[in-house]
Amino acid sequence: MSTATAVAEHTAAAPRVSVARGYRFELVKLVSQWRIRLLVLACWVAPALFVAGVSGQSTLPSDTLFGRWMHATGWAGPLVMLGFAGSWALPLLTSLVAGDVFAAEDRLGTWRHLLVAVRSPARIFVAKALASVTVILALVTGLAVSSTVGGLLAVGNQPLVGLDGRLLAPGDAAGKVLLAWLCALAPTLALAAIGLLGSVALGRSSTGLLLPVLVALAMQVAQMLPLPVAVRLALPGYAFIAWNGLFTGPAQLAPLLIAVAVSLAWAVLATVLAHLLFVRRDFTNPAYDGSGRRAFTFGLLPLAALTAVTVGVVAVATPSTGSGVEQAKVQKSLATVFAHLYRLQTRQLHRPAVTEARLRTSAACTKSDGQAAQEGAGNDWRCVVSWHLPGVAVTGSAIYQLDITSDGRFVADGDGPKEVNGYFLVRTSTGDAPNPLWQFDGNVELLDTQ
Repeated sequence: MSTATAVAEHTAAAPRVSVARGYRFELVKLVSQWRIRLLVLACWVAPALFVAGVSGQSTLPSDTLFGRWMHATGWAGPLVMLGFAGSWALPLLTSLVAGDVFAAEDRLGTWRHLLVAVRSPARIFVAKALASVTVILALVTGLAVSSTVGGLLAVGNQPLVGLDGRLLAPGDAAGKVLLAWLCALAPTLALAAIGLLGSVALGRSSTGLLLPVLVALAMQVAQMLPLPVAVRLALPGYAFIAWNGLFTGPAQLAPLLIAVAVSLAWAVLATVLAHLLFVRRDFTNPAYDGSGRRAFTFGLLPLAALTAVTVGVVAVATPSTGSGVEQAKVQKSLATVFAHLYRLQTRQLHRPAVTEARLRTSAACTKSDGQAAQEGAGNDWRCVVSWHLPGVAVTGSAIYQLDITSDGRFVADGDGPKEVNGYFLVRTSTGDAPNPLWQFDGNVELLDTQ
């Protein structure tokens, strides 16, 4: 009896390996790699050290969302880490795990042995996909838990100032931080699915390994451009930004829900495409290195079509047009943040308390001194905030220069009077802190809510 005949008879007689057993086998293979073990260690240790170290510095990353509050509360640290992770860490992690899970078998030439053992390409795909997602979830969990522990140990369980200037109790802040990290799982799964697709379609090519990083970088560049709101929301990368809306009052949930739904749609479609390519590939060719034409036909075109459909659906379902950064929205958001922070400053300076209703805060903003269209991102917004104090006949006013990004986030920089929004230190329960009205962050909702 020939060797080939014996192998064929053994294959026919052997039972198929279950998905659960294949999943355990693939998970053990992933975790046994020194690269994966190093990533797990880094994700569970490095964020805590980073957040604790930065929180102890005199200079904070104020250009990062919630970075200016890292001295005041431990809940700012995991949000700063989330902003960094969405831009760099998570795309890299998905590339190193999901982007290499199929290509590694091509490089090692072990497909024949795996197929003889499992006897089902579909089960192999499911096992590898589940193992990759499990490792990625463990890495993301490590980033979230480690950065939170580091922040709480270094600074403490203090209230967090939201993007509307409202002070969030520690329990409320904890819930919103957890929800923000959970929302970031959707675009992470989308990038992981793209990694699976690249690993299957491009074989041992390094392009497949880098595909999630390249896609994430392209989406970051797109978010910096003055794109219409519908196009911005149709990209799965927007879910790495949309969690900002959780920290406003009322919460800006519409962009977040759309972004999460788009990310999950990308994850499902990319996974299905990867599965179809995998079960149809030629495993008899040991030199197989992917097919550029099939990758374009079964990979790029369907995802591009999904983006086009999503843009159309969002454009029809939402009344917002243009950039979404409009004069009325900027004025309303700035006035709201100022009113809440004014009350915070009042408490810190031990002045008589006053409510937002009695302040009657308003803002008048112009872009480019009124010489251009009064909408869109830019650092040329100038605003005058006005308010009224009970028993005082004179209306108070303060000037701010606003730098608004394309995603609606803005940084307000006080430009006088000095006693209101100038730089000076205020003694708080956690130590000396800058005047809360000097510089602060806010968020303009891009979608119309009327």
